Amino acid sequence: RSVLSAPIVVATSIATRTQRLRVGMAVQVLPLNNPLRIAEEVATVDQISGGRFDFGIGRSGSARSYDLYGIPYGESQARFSEALAIILEAWKGERFSYRGDFYQFENATVSPQPYQLPHPPIWMAATTEETFPRVGQMGLPVFVGLRGMDTADLRIHLQAYRKAWQEAGHEGSGNVYLRIPVYAGETEQGAAEEPHDSIQYYFRRQADLQRAGVGRAGAGPAERRQARADRLANLTYDEILHTKVAFGTAKGLVDRLSQLQEELGLDGIVAELDAGGLIPAERVKRSLRILTHEVMPAFK
Repeated sequence: RSVLSAPIVVATSIATRTQRLRVGMAVQVLPLNNPLRIAEEVATVDQISGGRFDFGIGRSGSARSYDLYGIPYGESQARFSEALAIILEAWKGERFSYRGDFYQFENATVSPQPYQLPHPPIWMAATTEETFPRVGQMGLPVFVGLRGMDTADLRIHLQAYRKAWQEAGHEGSGNVYLRIPVYAGETEQGAAEEPHDSIQYYFRRQADLQRAGVGRAGAGPAERRQARADRLANLTYDEILHTKVAFGTAKGLVDRLSQLQEELGLDGIVAELDAGGLIPAERVKRSLRILTHEVMPAFK
């Protein structure tokens, strides 16, 4: 899957093996880690990469992760806000103290400071309608997805994000990247058939994750979450192909991504190359070659 047990470690490894590639992660779950430690680790990988690091943050829609750490999911939003405030303050390089509901410390300093000043670009994930205007008000670029909503719903939420962005006085109109499963095949038939089992498994799992959060504090209205789980569980494969993913030949993908860009006003794509984790490695590598050599040049 796309989930890593130690994303900062992996990002550092990528940074040491590359010279021009930007290294990004989506996302570090802030409430499940000490914010001072996160600030130091992010600044360190930013230094190692020579300023090529993008920092993705979120609070996660999975209540189970919080259960394993013994942290109430109902505290996730408040913990997230405190952690982000601490990280931003720590990157200023000055000694500071903090007294919050969840974190308290005196005379802390973080070393090193980030290579990029005042800090690496921060991206935030948004999956619920309440989060979109909050991210816009903060002036942060946003990751979005089509797992729990269709393009019509997402378009409305992005309007709220951009409205909040402008009302807060930020320059421009925001920055939106769509996270979406992508598979490039040599033929349209192959592109549709080869990832079938993997993506079916992926959406079954997404439905289970949604159900697990029904009724949990911090997970939003139970009815909305249950309805989302039911929609995911009952998706036909044809619906998945037409509304939830970007599968096709190079030409088909250029058309599909261009359509999404126009409908949603996208600034970029976060491609999940094997969201379900069941596509053979050689096919994933072939898909990546097609994407980098035949699809990406059409958007430069």
